Amino acid sequence: MESKRPGGAVGPQGGRGHHFKVKFSGKDSREYTVDCDQPCTVLEEIQTKQKYKQLNYSEKNLVIQLGKGDDYIVATHFPSSCVKSGEVLTISSEPELVEDAKIQPATAIHSRDRYSVFYIDTVGGTNAKTKKIFTNNAVKKFKYLCVYGEKGTTVEEALQRDGRFSDDVCNFTLSNNENPDCLTEPVDNVDSLNGNKFKICLPRKKRANDKKQQENTGASHFPQNRRVTRSTSVLNVVHQRGKSVRAEMKKRDSSVDNEEILRKQLPVLNKLMQSRFPGDSYQKAVELRKEDFGKIQQSFSEVHRVKKLLKLGESVCKVIVKDGRVGTGFVLFDNFILTNAHLFGGCVEAETLKKDVEVYVLFNYDDPEPDTNYCYFQLANSYIYIKEDDLDYAVLELNTEGHMVSNHKTQTEKIKIPPGLLKHVGPMSQNGEACLIGHPGGDVKKMDPTCIIEKEKRGQAVDDHLHPYKDSPFILHSISHLIREQGIENIMIGGKLEEKRSTYNTFMYHGSSGSPVFDAQCKVFGLHTGGYVYGFPNTHIESVIEYAQPLCTILKHFVNMLKTKRHEELLKRFKEAAMGNSEIQKVLKTVSEA
Repeated sequence: MESKRPGGAVGPQGGRGHHFKVKFSGKDSREYTVDCDQPCTVLEEIQTKQKYKQLNYSEKNLVIQLGKGDDYIVATHFPSSCVKSGEVLTISSEPELVEDAKIQPATAIHSRDRYSVFYIDTVGGTNAKTKKIFTNNAVKKFKYLCVYGEKGTTVEEALQRDGRFSDDVCNFTLSNNENPDCLTEPVDNVDSLNGNKFKICLPRKKRANDKKQQENTGASHFPQNRRVTRSTSVLNVVHQRGKSVRAEMKKRDSSVDNEEILRKQLPVLNKLMQSRFPGDSYQKAVELRKEDFGKIQQSFSEVHRVKKLLKLGESVCKVIVKDGRVGTGFVLFDNFILTNAHLFGGCVEAETLKKDVEVYVLFNYDDPEPDTNYCYFQLANSYIYIKEDDLDYAVLELNTEGHMVSNHKTQTEKIKIPPGLLKHVGPMSQNGEACLIGHPGGDVKKMDPTCIIEKEKRGQAVDDHLHPYKDSPFILHSISHLIREQGIENIMIGGKLEEKRSTYNTFMYHGSSGSPVFDAQCKVFGLHTGGYVYGFPNTHIESVIEYAQPLCTILKHFVNMLKTKRHEELLKRFKEAAMGNSEIQKVLKTVSEA
C-alpha cells in the first residue's frame, strides 16, 4: 500500500497555530508539542524542548523521523514550515555521522510554498544498488529521505546542501518511481519535483581508461569534488532577465559534429582575438579599468556621500512573489513602489495581478540571520501598472499597514513607509560613477559602487571580459552566440537600445532586478534590469555587461498612461510628490504638450 506523503502549507511566517509534536526514541513514549511561531529549522524548534537538552545529542548524528511509520526522515535543517501541523517527529541518534559536518545550509525563513519537497528512495536505482550513496547507511532503515529545495534551485544544489548524501554520488540522474523512464538531471531545477519519489541512478562502471579520463576532466557534480577546466563542454545554465532558458539550451544540438566545425574555425578565431588586442592593447585596457576604479573609490569613499546613499537606501525593498521569485524595488512616491515587470511573468491579467498571486515587500532587510529587524507590507489590490517591451517596469501599491519582525517575533502596527525617491530623480548618466543598492540573490541589502561604461566602449568592455577565453575558441564562440541571442547587439552602437540603456559591470545579478541606480551626486537615474549572461556546468552565473533603464523614460510612460486612462487623483499625487524636481517637471511638460 502506498504510504501517505507528509507535509502541508502554512502561512507566510509559519502560520499562527502551526505546530508539530516531537518524541524521543527509547522508553519515553510521550509526545511534546512544539509551537512554530517563527521561521526556522526543525532542529531549532526541537532544541527549545528541555527533554532534548537533557539528552545531549550531537546534532550531526541525529535521525529525524517524519510521521509514525518507517517511511520518511528529514534533515536537521528541514524548514519547520514544511512540516504539516500536528505531525509527529521522532528523534534518535546514531554513533556515526549522519549529516556532513561541512554542510552549511541556508537558514529556513520561508513559507511552505517557497519550497519544493521531494523524496529520495533509500534503495538505489540503476547502477546504484550496491554503491554507498549515503553518509551513514543507518538511513536505509527508512524508505525515503525527504529533501527540500527553494524553488529555482537545482537538484544538485538541493542534494549537496542536504548533507546526508555521499561524496561518491556524482554524475547521477533521478528516476521517477512511478515512471522509471522519466529522468531528472542534476542541472534541472526542483520546482517540478514537489511531492514525487525518486531513485538515484549512476552511470555504469567505467573501464580503466575511461576512469582516468574522467579524473582528468573533473567529472563530479558536487562542487567540493569538482575540477572543471575551461575546455568543459558548454554552458548548461543561462538566465535572461531573471528567467531560466535552460529548456531552450537543451533543444540545441551539442553533438560532436558541431565541435568539429568549431575546431576547423580555430585559426580564424585566433586571428580574430589577435586583431582585437594587438600588441599591448589588452594591458592598456586593464590599466584604464584601474583608473576608472580609482575614480569610484574617490567618489564613494567620501563619508557624506555614503551617509546620503544609506539614507536613500532605506526606501529600497526586497520584493517577494510567493511562488518563490524574488527581486528588488524602491518607493517611488507615497505608498507606490517601482520594480521590474519581468518579476511577475505569467502573474498578470489586464495590468492587474491575478487573484491567487500573493506579493509582499520587506524594508530594512539589512541584518543577516539570526538578527532580523525588518518590516513587511502586502500589496493593495487597487493599482498595478506593468509595461514590458522596450520598457520593463511595474508600479505597485502597498497597504499602508505593515508588520514588524524583530528576531523572528512579529507584531502588526502602523509602520510608516519610507519616503519616495521621486524628488531625487536625475537624468540618465552617460559616463562617470554609479552605485546600485538592492538585494542580489534575495539576500540582505547590499551596495555596489561601479563605473558607467560609455556606449562607445561597450564592445571593448565585453571583449575585456571574454579575453581570458581567447585560448578556448569553442567556449568563446559559444558565449558570443548566447549573448547575441539575448540581444546584446541592441545596446551596441547602432542598436535600437543604444541610447535607451545605461551600462556598467556589477555583481548584482538575480534578485537585484528593480534596484535603483544612483550617480555620484546621489541622484537616482536608472532602474537596474538585467545583464547578458552565461554559465558553465556546476558554476555560478557570469555576466559580460549589465544595464539599467533610464528612470525619466519610465516615468514619462507612466505619467502618459495615467493621463490616457484618466487616473486624475493618482496623477495629482504624483505631481505633488514631484514638486521641486526639475527633471520630472520636464517629463510632465512633455506629456502635457503631447
